[in-house]
Amino acid sequence: MSSTAFIVIAILTLAAALAAATLQKLMHAALSFAVALVGVAAFFFSLGAEFVGLVLVFVYIGAVAVLIVFTILLTRRDVGKDRGTNWSGVIVAVAVFGGLIWTILETPSLSAAAPQIPALTVRRIGEALMTNYVWPLQCIGVLLTAALIGALILVMEERR
Repeated sequence: MSSTAFIVIAILTLAAALAAATLQKLMHAALSFAVALVGVAAFFFSLGAEFVGLVLVFVYIGAVAVLIVFTILLTRRDVGKDRGTNWSGVIVAVAVFGGLIWTILETPSLSAAAPQIPALTVRRIGEALMTNYVWPLQCIGVLLTAALIGALILVMEERR
């Protein structure tokens, strides 16, 4: 990946994450959170980890971010109202960021080369899921279907 693309993706991701932490309207903050997750997925795609990038897109953006948006729309009657700036969240985020930077700078670099491992492709992951882990995969599918039906029953209005 070129350094220009990395810088553009990094600026987009950091700006969206900062907007998610500081925007006044909750809906705008949730949408900028989804944009920040798209930036993180772009980093995984650029590193060659397509499976992790696709899981991030499908699970976190396609499910979690959409769930947050729907939760805001279904539960809040005052979607247009401002929620105020969350300065405590900004302070905690800056403190965590500073701690991570300090840890990275204080960690001695490793001179040993990593051992070569075979490439993990989406095909190998799919074959493992459909051969060795087919029962856990089916159980998770049934559990998620039951949760979806339960959520629909809770949200559905009673017809009289």
